Amino acid sequence: MTIRAWGGIGGWRQFWLGMASLIAATVIWLPLVHVFFQSNPTDYRSANAIPPRAARIAQRHIRLWRDPQLRSDATALLRVNNPEWDLMSRSYLVLSLVNMSLREPDRRPDDVATVDRIIDDTLAAERQQGHFHFLLPYAHARPFTQSPVRSHHVDSQIALMLAARCVLERHEEYDQLLRDRVELMQRRMETSAVLAVESYPDECWMFDIVNGLAAMRMADTAVGTDHASFVRRWLSVAHSKLTDPRTGLMLSSFTRTGQPLDGPEGSTIWMVAHGLQLVDRDLARDQYRRARDELSETLLGFGYAREWPSSWVGPSDVDSGPPIPGLDASAGASGLALVGASAFDDEAYLAQLVTTLDFAGFPREEAGALQYCASNELGDAVLLYATVLGPLWEQVQSGDTP
Repeated sequence: MTIRAWGGIGGWRQFWLGMASLIAATVIWLPLVHVFFQSNPTDYRSANAIPPRAARIAQRHIRLWRDPQLRSDATALLRVNNPEWDLMSRSYLVLSLVNMSLREPDRRPDDVATVDRIIDDTLAAERQQGHFHFLLPYAHARPFTQSPVRSHHVDSQIALMLAARCVLERHEEYDQLLRDRVELMQRRMETSAVLAVESYPDECWMFDIVNGLAAMRMADTAVGTDHASFVRRWLSVAHSKLTDPRTGLMLSSFTRTGQPLDGPEGSTIWMVAHGLQLVDRDLARDQYRRARDELSETLLGFGYAREWPSSWVGPSDVDSGPPIPGLDASAGASGLALVGASAFDDEAYLAQLVTTLDFAGFPREEAGALQYCASNELGDAVLLYATVLGPLWEQVQSGDTP
């Protein structure tokens, strides 16, 4: 037998030696790849100052809101995929800037001006174009069950922005708008046996419900409302009717009668756990621990999150994105896992998630402004929030008023 392709027996010996060397190198070096993408924790995490990474991400977002053309272009790109992202990118940026101003008060005049610009623009869009402007097209697929028609997704996001602004600094007009908004949300929630309200036709989303409750708690601190009794009733209902019995995690979506639609979802539960820190700290810690057990993963030093626990088969949607085959990694769940890990001081998981971000997010810096090319304005705003969160929640929990 003649082996021509590899130059005879010696050629095959060289081939197999080469393959063995490649395998050995892979075994040795692959577990170390993450080391080259590890960041110094002080770059994205600080108790007393704004981390350098946060300052660079914020710089780009502030620039967008100062330049109408840049803002218009960025908004158009977001809305092509999901109009919700337009609204959520605003609320995460407002929350971020308020945290940054609380941490470094010298920033306050400029940050307040940007926050007010965002809030006024959002309120104008709501007033002129209605809630459907910030919703996916399927909001028109069938009638809402409540009248007048509103979306709790829109109400809760706007309430978060108003509440954060009023905690930072009182403002007569925003104070009243906040009181009106949270009272409206409570009245609408009261009409449901499970104290829930629609974000889409007969779809109640835990993400929006808990964001609304967090806004109520901030309003109680900032403008003197009192939602303590209502929150206690909601917690009782959530424990008994809105929790997945297999995992102990809260359902992500359900009907106004409490019928489950989607089980525990990674792109929902991390923010839910964070929001619950203002509502029930023990429940918040419990939900984060369960989410870590069910959804968090680490591979060769890289951290990520799955969209669904192994006990629940759920769909991929525009928020979660298609899972990475073989890993079941979700970009949406992994991004919001950064918020959860930061909020609950889970330094090990946070470092692993940031390592993955620096490897797969393709960071690009220009003129001191940082963006992630594999992300978008919402994704970067979530990342910004994960690096600066803390002071706002702490001020509300302490009961301090502006």
